[in-house]
Amino acid sequence: MSLPRHIAVIDIGKTNAKVVLVDSGTQEQVATRSTPNVVRQGGPYPHADVDRLWTFITESLLVLHAEHRVDGISITTHGATAALLAGDALAMPVLDYEFAGPEGSSDAYAKARPDFAETLSPRLPNGLNLGAQIFWHAQTHAADFARVTAILTYPQYWAWRLTGKLASEVTSLGCHTDLWAPGTGDFSSMVAAQGWARLFPAVQPAASVLGYLKPEVAEATGLTTDIPVTCGIHDSNSSLLPHLGRHEAPFTIISTGTWTIAMTVGGDTSHLDPARDSLANVDAFGRAVPTARFMGGREFDQLVPEIRTPSAESIARVIADDIRVQPNFNPGVGPFPDAKGGWTTPVEQLSAEERTAAASLYLALVTEACLGLCGLGKEIIIEGPLARNLLFAQALAALTGVTVTASGDATGTSLGASMLFGHGESHAAASEPVVPLSVAGFADYAARWRAALA
Repeated sequence: MSLPRHIAVIDIGKTNAKVVLVDSGTQEQVATRSTPNVVRQGGPYPHADVDRLWTFITESLLVLHAEHRVDGISITTHGATAALLAGDALAMPVLDYEFAGPEGSSDAYAKARPDFAETLSPRLPNGLNLGAQIFWHAQTHAADFARVTAILTYPQYWAWRLTGKLASEVTSLGCHTDLWAPGTGDFSSMVAAQGWARLFPAVQPAASVLGYLKPEVAEATGLTTDIPVTCGIHDSNSSLLPHLGRHEAPFTIISTGTWTIAMTVGGDTSHLDPARDSLANVDAFGRAVPTARFMGGREFDQLVPEIRTPSAESIARVIADDIRVQPNFNPGVGPFPDAKGGWTTPVEQLSAEERTAAASLYLALVTEACLGLCGLGKEIIIEGPLARNLLFAQALAALTGVTVTASGDATGTSLGASMLFGHGESHAAASEPVVPLSVAGFADYAARWRAALA
């Protein structure tokens, strides 16, 4: 099969869903269509609106093909999500991982889940452990669960809708699910113990063509039935993919979006702390990658209702006047899961620039704390929306003392997913390192921030 030239990447994040057309020759985005990823609150529990997303996907493919031509389709999505099929339909809606329902069976699940040493997957709140979701379904919706014929992680669900082919894949199985044992490269002991092994299809490589468009999908999109579709990949690992083999290990990728996720390739897993939201992801080649994360994108939106690029004067004033944001605004996740977030200065007294500056410094300080768990690489590359936040990058460079670059591709997940077709090394233009923040008092400001957490 020749390499597809124009690759349509279905990129479903927790906050927004996109279909991005990538030119595989230049590795540049040709066009993008996006829509909010809205959680439906009706039914038995909050769930993904997969019908609305499917309409968006098919309409986007139709438009992009008419305007530019689509030669192949790749898929990347957020983690902690699975579709439970009963034959050719969902056995039950696709549960939203922020729903607290799985907490109702947490005591029983604590006895069933494997040790952290086996999975490198910490116990997380609500449905953030996919294994907890499946366990809760089996306990709470026993009749529906008895009808389940296949469990598909989220990228592979969309691949199935496009091709009709079933598959499992390691990056989605290995992202804090309790379902995968990175050390053995196989399902965890819990999967067999709970009788779920028969429900997971055979594992296929993320970078493989799973199949081709079903006739009815081809007709709906204006495409042909010979359009190849990849197996798909977890979004954080998609951000990682363009950098594998391009940097001296260890190196750190900061993948940003709703979550800010620090991954240190070639790092040491021995400092991971299951009580502080650090874990091992599994990359596209099945290797454990030390990881720590927090909901940086969501917190920034909570903290900054009106984003204004801060002037040098605003940044200096925030530091001099000790205007700090202390964690945590999304309880139960991140390196400070039990802390209660707040400002040291009443927010009504602050300008939009000051709020933006203080929140950017806050994200850099929490990211530095994450690096204390997953390890600090010889260099840091920032991917995703936070790559556009210069103050964040400059502060991180000052805090860590290593080279920090911000990717020119604001959606590194889409570029990574396009590379699943195997067109070789990334040749995206390298970015220049940022100049570390040099503002009087910043070191003392950071020290006061850390001391407030002691």
